[in-house]
Amino acid sequence: MPDIRLPDGSIRSFEQPVTVHDVAASIGAGLARAALAGKVDGQLVDTSYLIKNDADLAIVTDKDADGLSIIRHSTAHLLAYAVKELFPEAQVTIGPEIENGFYYDFAYKRPFTPEDLLAIEKKMAELAKKDIPVERYELPRDEAIAYFKSIGEAYKAEIIESIPQGEVLSLYKEGDFTDLCRGPHVPSTGKLKVFKLMKVAGAYWRGDSKNEMLQRVYGTAWAKKEDLEQYLFMLEEAEKRDHRRLGKVLDLFHMQDEAPGMVFWHPKGWSLWQSVEQYMRNRLTEAGYQEVRTPLMMDRSLWEKSGHWENYRDNMFTTESEKRDYAVKPMNCPGHVQIFNSGLRSYRDLPLRLAEFGACHRNEPSGALHGLMRVRGFTQDDAHIFCTEDQLIDEAKAFHKLAMSVYDDFGFEHVAVKLSLRPEKRAGSEEVWDKAEAGLRAALTACGVEWEELPGEGAFYGPKVEYHIKDAIGRSWQCGTLQLDFVLPERLGPEYVAEDNTRKPPVMLHRAIVGSMERFLGILIENFGGAFPVWLAPVQLVVMNITEAQADYATSIAEALKKQGFRVELDLRNEKISYKIREHSLQKLPYQIIVGDKEKAGGLVAVRARGEDLGQLTLDGFVERLKAELPAA
Repeated sequence: MPDIRLPDGSIRSFEQPVTVHDVAASIGAGLARAALAGKVDGQLVDTSYLIKNDADLAIVTDKDADGLSIIRHSTAHLLAYAVKELFPEAQVTIGPEIENGFYYDFAYKRPFTPEDLLAIEKKMAELAKKDIPVERYELPRDEAIAYFKSIGEAYKAEIIESIPQGEVLSLYKEGDFTDLCRGPHVPSTGKLKVFKLMKVAGAYWRGDSKNEMLQRVYGTAWAKKEDLEQYLFMLEEAEKRDHRRLGKVLDLFHMQDEAPGMVFWHPKGWSLWQSVEQYMRNRLTEAGYQEVRTPLMMDRSLWEKSGHWENYRDNMFTTESEKRDYAVKPMNCPGHVQIFNSGLRSYRDLPLRLAEFGACHRNEPSGALHGLMRVRGFTQDDAHIFCTEDQLIDEAKAFHKLAMSVYDDFGFEHVAVKLSLRPEKRAGSEEVWDKAEAGLRAALTACGVEWEELPGEGAFYGPKVEYHIKDAIGRSWQCGTLQLDFVLPERLGPEYVAEDNTRKPPVMLHRAIVGSMERFLGILIENFGGAFPVWLAPVQLVVMNITEAQADYATSIAEALKKQGFRVELDLRNEKISYKIREHSLQKLPYQIIVGDKEKAGGLVAVRARGEDLGQLTLDGFVERLKAELPAA
C-alpha cells in the first residue's frame, strides 16, 4: 500500500499500486490534464508508470524544465511518425532533444524539399490534433531486433545490435508508428501543440564520414505559442546581428580558405580589438597582474610533462625540426609555469599574477568552425595566479569582483555562474580532484553567489568556474573561467620556499575574463548589432561639410577632436549631405557632426546621434558629452 510524498511535504496513501496519472487525478482534474510525466524518487517516468512502494513524487507539467524537455523529445517522435506516414520508404534512425528543439535523422532516396517540410509539419499537426495515446511497452533485445528488421528499419535494428545481450528495451507506440526509446514521453500526441520545422541538413550515420549521408530534419517545440513567437523573433534578430555579415558590412574582418579558422583583421576591426585589449590591460595592471610573453611553440617533452600530449594531442598542431618534435601551444599555462620556475620563489612573492594576451592554436574540426565564435587561431586574456592555499579564497573573491566589474562595463547585466566538475578523461588522483572541487565551492560560497554544477564538464587538469553572460536578445555565452589546478604544479614542479623554509608547490589558478578575444569580439558585434558604444566604436564620429565653403572649418573641427584622442573620420566629398548622412548611418557611427554656414559663423557644430538630432552645440559641450560616455578611468 504505497504512501506517496508530494513536493509540499503532504502524503497521499493508496490501498493498491497506483499510476502517476492516478495520483495527479486524486489531487485535481486540472493537474491530471496538465501532467506530462512524473518524477519518482528523482527519476523521470511516464504518467502510466505504476508506483508499487512508498515514494516521493513530483508531477511534471509544461511549466517545468523537464516538461519542456519531454515535449521536445516527444515532438521528435511525432516528426518521425509524420515522415513515415508521408514517405513510407524512409528509414528512421535517431531523434534526440537539443537546445531549443530537436532533430531526427532519416535515410531516404532523395533530399527533402522545402515543400516536403511544409507537408510534414502539416501532417504532424494532424496527428497531434487526433490526440493519439503514446504507449510504452518492453521487448527483449533479440525480439526488438527481429521486429525492426521485419518492418524494414535496418538502422534501428543496427542500433539495438550494439546494445549488450540480455537487455530488455522500451519501445513507444503511437498509432501505426513504433520507436525505440528510453522515454519518458507525453501521454498522448494532443500534448504537442506548439512546434515548427526549421531546416534540413546532412548528417553522417553515427557521425562517421565513412558512412552514408542521412537527412537531418531540425525543429523547435515549446509549451506556449508566445514562447515560439519569441524564439522565432530571436532567430530573426540573430540573423540581422550575425557577426559574419556585420563584419563584412562594417569592414571589420574577413576569413578565407587559405587560412581556415584564422582571422584577417581590417583596420576598423583591429581598432575594436585594441579598444578591448587596452581596456583589459589597464584593468589587469590595476589588479596587480604582471604581463608576460611566452613562446608560441615548445618542445614535445614539455607537453608530455604537462599531460597535454596524452590528453589533448588530437587538438594540437605539431611540427618537427632537427629531429625534435614541437607543438604550437593550445594554451598558455605550461609557459607561465616555466616563468615561475625560472628563479627561486619565496612565500613573500605570492600571490604572483602573470597575465598574457597569448596567441594559441587548436586543431578544431573544419565542420565545427564558425566565424569568430569557433576558430583555430585565437588570443586569450589569459592569466595564472600562483598562491598559497591560505590565499586561495581571497584571490578567487578578487577575481570574481574584477570579472563582474568588466562585464558590467561592457553592458552585460545578467551573468550566470556555473561550476564544471571532473571529466571522464582527466589527470590527477581522486583525492586531488576532491580537494580542487571543494576549494572552488568554498571560493564561490565566499563570493556570495549562487551557482549551477555541471558534472563532467571540467578541464582535464582541474574543475572550473564558468561565467555565462546574456546578450541583448537573450542568448547565453560562456566567457570567463576560473580553474583551480593542483595537477600542473605536481607535473611541472613549481615550488616556493615557505615560512618554515620547506619547499611547497603553489596553488595554481587559471583565469580568463573575456576568454578568446576573437569570440568575445564576435559576441560584442552581435550584442550591439554593430552599433557599438562610443568607447568601443572603431570610428566614433564623422565630421561632414555641406558645401566646399565649410571644408576648412570641418577640417579644423576634425583635427581638434583627433588631438583629444577621439577616432574621427573627415568626409569632404562633393556629395549631397543627405547622401553622406545616410551612408554613415549604415556604418552605425555613434555621432555625426555636420557643419554649414550657420555653424561656421557661430563656431558651433550640428550633432546627430544614432537616429536623433541633438541640434547645435559648442565643440567643448560636445566633447564633454563624448567623455561622459567613456568608462570611468
